[in-house]
Amino acid sequence: MQSSTVFITLWLLLIVFSVLSPVTEAQPPTYRDHVCPNTTTFLINSTYQANRDTLLTSLSSNGSRGNGFYNTTSGRNPDTVYGLFLCRGDLSTSVCQACVTFASTDISRRCPVEIAAVVWYDECLLRYSDENIFSAVAEEPATILFNIKNATGTEIPFDQLVAATVVMNMNDITTQTENKPAGSKKFATRETKLSSFQTLYTLAQCTPDLSGSGCSRCLQGARENLPNGWQGGRVLSPSCNIRYETYPFYNLAAVSPQPPPAPEEEKQNKSNRIPVLVASLSAIFGLAVVFISAFFIWRRRNSRDEENSQEVQLLGLVNEHSRETFNGENGERSQEFPSIRLDVLHAATNHFFDENKLGQGGFGPVYKVII
Repeated sequence: MQSSTVFITLWLLLIVFSVLSPVTEAQPPTYRDHVCPNTTTFLINSTYQANRDTLLTSLSSNGSRGNGFYNTTSGRNPDTVYGLFLCRGDLSTSVCQACVTFASTDISRRCPVEIAAVVWYDECLLRYSDENIFSAVAEEPATILFNIKNATGTEIPFDQLVAATVVMNMNDITTQTENKPAGSKKFATRETKLSSFQTLYTLAQCTPDLSGSGCSRCLQGARENLPNGWQGGRVLSPSCNIRYETYPFYNLAAVSPQPPPAPEEEKQNKSNRIPVLVASLSAIFGLAVVFISAFFIWRRRNSRDEENSQEVQLLGLVNEHSRETFNGENGERSQEFPSIRLDVLHAATNHFFDENKLGQGGFGPVYKVII
């Protein structure tokens, strides 16, 4: 009885841990289709195969790029291989990386000896070729998929509504990308309310290396092949893809535009800037006043030191010459009435020059001396 209780307890704990433990194994991307014509193939262990494998490794190692797109080459002519990948524009870099990593291995399994190939998943596409595929519109080969449910319950014919929505989406993506630099993301989504209980979700995307006109041309061709009369459909080509569904199939939070700041918040932000600006200007003004005051104090002290130095030097000159007799009188009278030789006074006052005159004293004019 006790052993049965222990067994049941362990079994319950195992169930709890299996439910609570996170799933660490990443889910593979959702495969849709691939094309690799067997009309052109390469030899096993050839230079082209080595370049193809190197290219796929390079694509896989760059799967976490911010705009979800990367193109590169491997090898030299005539065995150069061109390759690229494109992730859906609403996905995170981690999901993009997982898809590209899986695709770079999966395409080798599906197309082991084909010179050119492309594979599509819900999350990304990956392709390679022996021809330069960069910045070139490629509408073929294309894959057309549709939702098996028929479109019902709408006042407007469903195919007309889809066509109108895709046209608006194409205009959006063209407007968004025609002025952007090469390499920028070319991706747009739109939600259209069909009724009170049904919404149409539409997505359009091009590879970022296309020009605005090239992207528009690719989307136009895809729209013409879009299946009508169904609740969902898509066209997948090497350079672009479009899709519509009556359920959200992309990350709505990732594609939703950021709302503009509320007027009150914007007004509050502006009002908060004023005290900060006033405080900054006050601090700068205060520092300037302190600096200027310190400079003038330093200048004033310097002037005083120079005047004191001149006074000391003059006093020393007076004391030195007062030891000498004047007009034959003795030294005691010279100490009581200090005297300076006339040639020294001429030198000190520049011959009693008027510009050295300081004023008029009780005993006559007072001159500034130059030591």
